[in-house]
Amino acid sequence: LIDLLQSAEKEGEVKVLETQMDVENILHMNQGLGQSSYANNSLLQRTTIAKARPILEESLRELYQALLPECLMVADMGCSSGPNALLVISNIIDVIHNTCRSLNRSTPELGVFLNDLPGNDFNTLFNSLPSFYRRMEREKGCFVAGTPGSFYGRLFPAQFLHFVHASYSVHWLSQEPEGLTSEKGAALNKKNIYIAKTSPPEVSKAYYSQFKRDFTLFLRSR
Repeated sequence: LIDLLQSAEKEGEVKVLETQMDVENILHMNQGLGQSSYANNSLLQRTTIAKARPILEESLRELYQALLPECLMVADMGCSSGPNALLVISNIIDVIHNTCRSLNRSTPELGVFLNDLPGNDFNTLFNSLPSFYRRMEREKGCFVAGTPGSFYGRLFPAQFLHFVHASYSVHWLSQEPEGLTSEKGAALNKKNIYIAKTSPPEVSKAYYSQFKRDFTLFLRSR
C-alpha cells in the first residue's frame, strides 16, 4: 500500500511538472510589431512602469549606497518584448548613473538579464538592441543578455544578482489551479474565465492556494 501511495504521489508530481512545462512552452504575448502585437498594445503596462518609477529609484539608490558594487547585476523578470522591456533597463541605468554622479563615484559595469518564458518574442527584442546600445554607449553603457525560463524556478547561480525587477508578470500563475472541477468533473467556474461574483468560494480558494505556492517559489528561487 505504501509503495502504491508513493507511486501515485510521484505520478501526481510528474503530471504537475508536465502541466507547468506545457504552460512555459505555450504561453507568451502576441509576437512581432503588428497591430495586434504586445509591442503595440502595452500602454497600460508602460503607464504602470512610469508610476512605479519613484519606488524603483528609491530602492536602487539604497541598494547602491549600501553595496557600492563595481559590477551591478540586474534581472527583469517577465520582460516580454517591445519598447517596455528596454524602458525598464533605461530607467535602471539612469538611476544608477545619477546616483553615482551625486556621490562623485564612477558608474559600475551593469549586467542586465531579460527573462521571460521560452516562447517570448526574444528575436524582436534583440533586434532593437543595436540602436539601444548605440544610445547607451554615448551615455552610460551596459551588457544585456536573455534568460528564457520560468521565474518560478532557479534561473541564476546563488548570490549572483543584486536587483530583481518585475512588473505586470508575477500575477501569471505557473499552471491552472487544481480543484476547479467537482468530483463528477463539472466545471465549478462555468461561463467565467476569471473569479467573478458568481464564482463559488472553492474557486477563489483554488486560485489563492496556487498563487501562494507560486509566489513562495518565486521568492525562494531568488
